[in-house]
Amino acid sequence: MRYKTKLIIEEVHKVSKNDLIAKISKQAKIARQAILHMTTLSGSGHPGGSMSSIDIMLSIYNTMRHNPDFPDWEERDKMVASIGHISPAVYSSLGIMGYFPLEEAIAHFRQYGSIFEGHIEREVPGVEWSSGNLGQGLSAAAGFAIASKLKHLGSRVYVIMGDGEQQKGQLSEARRFAAKFNLDNLIAVIDYNQLQISGSIHEVMPQNIRKSWEADGWQVMEVNGHDIPLILHTLEEAREATKPVMILAHTIMGKGVSFMENKAKYHGSTLSKEQCSEALAELEMPNELENYQSMRDAFKPKAHSPKVDFHPALALKPGKPMLYASESDCRGAWGNALADLGKINEGSPNPIVVVDCDLASSVKTSDFRDALPKYFLQSGIMEHHAAVMSGAISTMGIQCFWSDFGVFGIDETYNMQRLNDINHTNLKTVVTHVGIDVGADGKTHQCIDYISLTRNLFDTKIICPADANQTDRVIRWLIDKPGNYFVTMGRSKLPILKNQEGEIFYGTDYCFEYGKADVLRIGDRATVFVTGTLTARATKAVDALREEGLFIELIAVSCPLEIPAELITEAARKGPIFSVEDHSIHGGLGTTITEAIVNAGVKAKLIRCGAESYPVSGESEELFQAFGLDCASLKKRFKAALS
Repeated sequence: MRYKTKLIIEEVHKVSKNDLIAKISKQAKIARQAILHMTTLSGSGHPGGSMSSIDIMLSIYNTMRHNPDFPDWEERDKMVASIGHISPAVYSSLGIMGYFPLEEAIAHFRQYGSIFEGHIEREVPGVEWSSGNLGQGLSAAAGFAIASKLKHLGSRVYVIMGDGEQQKGQLSEARRFAAKFNLDNLIAVIDYNQLQISGSIHEVMPQNIRKSWEADGWQVMEVNGHDIPLILHTLEEAREATKPVMILAHTIMGKGVSFMENKAKYHGSTLSKEQCSEALAELEMPNELENYQSMRDAFKPKAHSPKVDFHPALALKPGKPMLYASESDCRGAWGNALADLGKINEGSPNPIVVVDCDLASSVKTSDFRDALPKYFLQSGIMEHHAAVMSGAISTMGIQCFWSDFGVFGIDETYNMQRLNDINHTNLKTVVTHVGIDVGADGKTHQCIDYISLTRNLFDTKIICPADANQTDRVIRWLIDKPGNYFVTMGRSKLPILKNQEGEIFYGTDYCFEYGKADVLRIGDRATVFVTGTLTARATKAVDALREEGLFIELIAVSCPLEIPAELITEAARKGPIFSVEDHSIHGGLGTTITEAIVNAGVKAKLIRCGAESYPVSGESEELFQAFGLDCASLKKRFKAALS
């Protein structure tokens, strides 16, 4: 689809090369003026790197395919600024391009209530990825690039990085992935000013940047990062390459102001008003600090800024549920549902993509791989890259599932998942092997904090299915849902849950609803809330007590961060409350119940059943016995509380 408003790239074709060079040169002076204004006004920020990278950035924006009037145009080229602290350069470039009035970015940079934060955020029109800590931008760019290929969009992705950033390990993961999948629509640019906060990059952490990229299979080009004709020529060559390209752009920190140039101090130090006036005079640009200060002083932030909806609608079919009648593992049900969904949605404008980290046979995604190899992305043992790349893919109208072990998909990559949360991605992370149920692998692999870590993310939900049938329904429900979700499951096979009449509880007529808890047994003496792997064990313990005339209510909680208030109020009226989970007693289901009790304003005795320390190696049933989580131990704990 092409809009009536002309694209930037179409405008470029109408002007001569000399006119384009003159245009960018003029814009660069305006941008440097803006960078100095905004950082001096705010009294914080990173002017040095912003000024060293601005010539490159404007050269890219003036020749890439994009449309400021329609920033969400699907076929646009994308620019990822991995060095998010050069936000003054990004905001200046986007303002000059027409995404928003430049004066607003200048006046309200880093101001409370403004969208122009210290590091770039997706809420700003034209910003493709919120860049937090260094080292993640190339992974996001790789995600955008491969998604463009899968959807046949014909778009390119540019990512600008710092030279000190090259010390980060995740970049090597992203480089190898891009080379493996031959992402020839990906162009990386390194702002090679050779300075970082502590001084020279060669003293802080020596490295051979060019050889590292070449060794991983990239084509490397070098250019003077302030020679606009050469930059434009190099970009043209990079676009013709048949493999991913890295451009090493030799630049000068603080370029344009003599007393700032080649000074590491200005990586993160701003100018005083007097110094700013001197710098602007050297640039032959007017000093408008007073005017912008007046705008800044008059700014009135809104109490609640409106949220931007980043979630595309997904036209995907859930298919028909599968019914499991005998003991099955949840991970097997997940794999079967995934393969089925992949087949029935093949050819959809919103493809399903699965990312794996060398664990397909264990996390049960191999059937999807065999049926739809084009949409199965083997990322190897590179979880940091996989988490961010998967998040980026999920923003492009693709339902992306990343499956891994819990200790890798949540624990190891928590910071990457936090960045996905901030970026409002739509990633579905399905992790197996959580909890004590991992067994003999030992404490390093027994993820017992999957709920507590999710609790810290504001817009990521978690679902812990109780058996294979519920797992199947959860995955099918998720197929067209926006937002980030964790789905967690253990390693072992579990009994199929049944109701009090002996019928399959999560049958084909069951519809999953996020936040809804399921009453498996009715009772009047106490209430047991259980989540995930231990549901069948808790059920067996409760049924054994029923035979003794002790009737305990049993509630399966698949969404352990949300419990309906009325269930807590009713449970408090009946007697003791138990939380049962294959998780640490801290931060999990028990914590959710505690908060719910307080919020409901009721009094109740809560007994938490879970891991009270790091487990050790052993068969899962041995470990459950050691922590009082097997059927016999649970029955004993329930009965003791009642007596």
